[in-house]
Amino acid sequence: MSKSKLEYIWLDGYEPTQNMRSKTKIEDDFSGKLEDCPIWSFDGSSTRQAEGGSSDCVLKPVAIYPDPHRINGYLVMTEVMNPDGTPHVSNARATIEDEDNDFWFGFEQEYFIMDTKTELPLGFPRGGYPKPQGMYYCSVGGLNTHGRDLVEEHADACIAAGLNFEGINQEVACGQWEFQLFAKGAKKAGDEIWVARYLLDRLTEKHGYYIEYHPKPLGDTDWNGSGMHANFSNTTLRTCGSREVYEKICEAFRPVVKEHIAVYGEFNEQRLTGKHETASINDFSYGISDRGASIRIPIITVQKGWKGWLEDRRPASNGDPYKIAGRIVKTVKSAKI
Repeated sequence: MSKSKLEYIWLDGYEPTQNMRSKTKIEDDFSGKLEDCPIWSFDGSSTRQAEGGSSDCVLKPVAIYPDPHRINGYLVMTEVMNPDGTPHVSNARATIEDEDNDFWFGFEQEYFIMDTKTELPLGFPRGGYPKPQGMYYCSVGGLNTHGRDLVEEHADACIAAGLNFEGINQEVACGQWEFQLFAKGAKKAGDEIWVARYLLDRLTEKHGYYIEYHPKPLGDTDWNGSGMHANFSNTTLRTCGSREVYEKICEAFRPVVKEHIAVYGEFNEQRLTGKHETASINDFSYGISDRGASIRIPIITVQKGWKGWLEDRRPASNGDPYKIAGRIVKTVKSAKI
């Protein structure tokens, strides 16, 4: 008889920024298949998802990946459900309207690696700042590059877990990095970002680091913030071959700016200032190859005859990819084309 370790991962009920929670279930002779992952439960009164007098919440497995750091281990992404089988109010995944996986998403997750002793980004001295931005982006060498040991280990773990991991690079600020994931299907894209975040956070435990997802952790200074740019397409965007259609889809975002910002991450107003490659949170714009716009139309899309994707540059690094994808899907579907 073999025993497997199934790490059930879910999102808690904290608002407006949810946290990952997880616990391990031991299963005998487990097949490794999602359909054989049993329903489980947890104490919702400890995660702001239930009252103590009726505290059980249900975990419904929705995706499974091999755990690269455990023998006979699996990572099981779950949705939180009520005991009656309906989605819990904290369950944003269940609200995504993309049952046919027509929407494809590529998320660019930026983050800062923080030293647990100094509580500063790697490369920052106590009581001051390192050299100004300029030489950190895509740099190499110990003078400007900090945290590569963790970043490389994380990339290997994501690939070993079977995530559709697409790349890594050091970002503009000192101690800031980014990874990219792509998935066909809005729900799957969210699953993979959360599992990748889980692997990254778990790895920090042995390095003496922690990950800061705050979109502007260095405050009102001349240092870049962190986003989670959302590249997205559906069949229309991938095949229409029409600038007019693209502009109509972009315009569909204009009247619902507040609805998007509401789910794009806490403290995002500190990042979306119109500086540091962002559009102002108070404006809406789009443009070809414009990294200062709310939505960028990639030059490759234009060169391919208006067949490709769009990039919403507003989502914050701490945003929930389920909420972000769900809102984008809803807005694109509302476009009058």
